[in-house]
Amino acid sequence: MSEAHSCSEGIVMTDKILIFGTDTCPFCRQAREAYGERAIFFNIFEDQDRLKEMLAYSGGNRQIPVIVEEIR
Repeated sequence: MSEAHSCSEGIVMTDKILIFGTDTCPFCRQAREAYGERAIFFNIFEDQDRLKEMLAYSGGNRQIPVIVEEIR
C-alpha cells in the first residue's frame, strides 16, 4: 500500500523509498526495517554509480542514510 502525501496539486502517491547507505551502518539498518518492503537499498560502498546518485540527492553530503521518496 502506498503512502499518500498532499500537495498543492492534489494527492501524490509514494511508490518506493530509496535508501542509500552501507550494510554496517546501524541507522541504515533501522531505516530499512522501518520502511520494510517499500524500501530499495543501495550499498554505496559496492556501487560507485549509486554513490554518485546519492551525492546528487544529498547536495554532496556524505552523511548516511540518504532516504528518497520516489513519487509517481
